Amino acid sequence: MTVERILPTEEAHDLLALTTELADRELAPRAADFEARAAFPREVLRTLGRAGLLGLPYPQEQGGGGQPYEVYLQVLEILASRWLAVAEAVSVHTLACYPVAAHGDERLRERLPAMLGGELLGAYCLSEPQGGSDAAALTTRAWRDGDDYVLAGTKAWITHARDADFYNVFCRTGGPGAKGISCLLADAGTPGITPQAAERTMGLRSSPVAQIAFDDARVPAHRLVGAEGGGFAIAMSALDSGRLGIAACAVGLAQGALDYAVGYARQREQFGRPIVEFQGLGFLLADLATQISAARALTLAAARLRDTGRPYSIEAAKAKLFATDTAMRVTTDALQVLGGAGYVADHPMERYLREAKVLQIVEGTNQIQRMVIARSLSR
Repeated sequence: MTVERILPTEEAHDLLALTTELADRELAPRAADFEARAAFPREVLRTLGRAGLLGLPYPQEQGGGGQPYEVYLQVLEILASRWLAVAEAVSVHTLACYPVAAHGDERLRERLPAMLGGELLGAYCLSEPQGGSDAAALTTRAWRDGDDYVLAGTKAWITHARDADFYNVFCRTGGPGAKGISCLLADAGTPGITPQAAERTMGLRSSPVAQIAFDDARVPAHRLVGAEGGGFAIAMSALDSGRLGIAACAVGLAQGALDYAVGYARQREQFGRPIVEFQGLGFLLADLATQISAARALTLAAARLRDTGRPYSIEAAKAKLFATDTAMRVTTDALQVLGGAGYVADHPMERYLREAKVLQIVEGTNQIQRMVIARSLSR
């Protein structure tokens, strides 16, 4: 189905046309095979990087694309409609570039062209085996030893853990609570940094996640991002943007599922006519299309707030909550349209359903989003 879009510039129109072309040529034909083999599509990401799609929302003087977040999120949506794992990888990499781009000193920012151009792939190390939602209670430690920080601890659920070139590591350099947390930029090849075996996940199998062990790994002190003790604020600010990325991925996945269900319903005949003509199924598809449009509008409205420098944290939480819950509903109902055919791997619908579930968890569970929204109302 064609999505009607209102874009701010002719350049944005051209960018989305390029994205659609790349998604149809480089992503759609490969998705099923890579998912079946749980193979990470690093070369596909390099192709997207060479096309300028891995640094879109960052300033051109930093090596980015200089695009509004409103445009970047629509690029993510298109990618996700063809292959969610790639769109999620772009979102995570964009998130991983944020600490240096927004808070790094001049020396650290020299790395940005390689990061934003996709030569270097990033990961974001916040969650831990015993702490995910309560990020302020993290226990990975770093202490100063001469010209280095020494890192010790374990991070969990790290996307790109086994494939990244650099890690943003949020660690405790001070006392308890949020004020004791700092951010270090560590090279993946640093001795003492060891990615563990990939988790056996329900979906997104071509984007493996794993724990990372830090065994007295030495990171040069000049790799401190921002001020010591300022890491928690960096992490939360990055997650506001990251939640919009996940919302856009959810909209794209839901749109892909709807498009497939509609195509199937037009071709599948029962009782002498295409099943799309039966009112019960037609009304179901109409509801799905409406929910997707609402999720898209909420996500882009939050992006416009960000683009104009206005507070958007609560709207990002609403967008992430609504869009990912919508993706779960849409993929569930779209699979039902296919009946038994939707339950087998010959069709991508069962994969869409498995993939939708993780979007309700990453970048802050939807229960956490409800807490954030509820607290804003209580204030």
